[in-house]
Amino acid sequence: MKIVLLKIMLLAIISTCQAQDLFKPLPQVESYNENIVNLGKELFYDKLLSKNQDISCYSCHYNYGADTKQFSVGHEGNIGNMNTPSVFNLPYNLGYFWNGRSKTLKEQMVSGPLINNKEMASSKELIEERLTTSGKYQKLFKKAYNRNPSFDRMLDAIVEYEKTLISINSKFDKYLRNEIELDENEKNGMELFISYGCVSCHNGINIGGNSYQKFGSVIEYKEKRASQWQDRFSITNRPEDINVYKVPSLRNVEMTSPYFHDGSVEKLTDAIYTMAYFNIGVMLEENEINDIESFLKTLTGEIPKNFENKND
Repeated sequence: MKIVLLKIMLLAIISTCQAQDLFKPLPQVESYNENIVNLGKELFYDKLLSKNQDISCYSCHYNYGADTKQFSVGHEGNIGNMNTPSVFNLPYNLGYFWNGRSKTLKEQMVSGPLINNKEMASSKELIEERLTTSGKYQKLFKKAYNRNPSFDRMLDAIVEYEKTLISINSKFDKYLRNEIELDENEKNGMELFISYGCVSCHNGINIGGNSYQKFGSVIEYKEKRASQWQDRFSITNRPEDINVYKVPSLRNVEMTSPYFHDGSVEKLTDAIYTMAYFNIGVMLEENEINDIESFLKTLTGEIPKNFENKND
């Protein structure tokens, strides 16, 4: 009996050490310029930035920083091409958009939502005109930058605000900091996640977001490739980059359905089964799926204090 208990304790120690090597908790405190961040928040929620003044950044990022639709609805009812990722924990990604075509958050803002005709359909000139003629924004930009409003400062302020949207203190983060223990199902799910190799793509501080991988790397994903799927091939034109996407962060994954670049899966258990089959070549048992789901739910963190979650 003592030997069995010792083995269980040893396995628990090993799994904890593995987790601490593979994953890192989100930082609990970050310094920032309050005036710039406050301006960025005001802009993030303001529909003034869109062409018809009917869409804000928040319009597509209202639920844990993501959307609840398969594809977001933009300018004049246009439907987007790809499922909307969360804006939480963005500083820990290696690039932006599903294909990583933007390397910085500021570049992502310029090349994406603000001017995309399917999103906010605006322009640099229109945004600058509206900001410079707004008494409210003249005051806020002076307070933040001691300068008049400009398109570039607007981008900078929104980016600085987005950098504060960190979903700290998930159960898993507390576990990594040795503050609490996971329950039996959660720990078993973590061990399955590690042993089956899910962790080869989903690791680091964001539990993903730090590499590009093929959807269907072990078993071919025989989806007819639609022209709308903005994979790495759309950038490189290399055949091997077809169906290659940025690995999404799994933080808050239980809250950000639907899943995948095409938003084709609603249930987390179905997403777990699909990824295990196509990307590690394993058909998981139901109890394994349930335990992995229990583990993934420990990745749900606190909603940032300066974010107004619509589903609260």
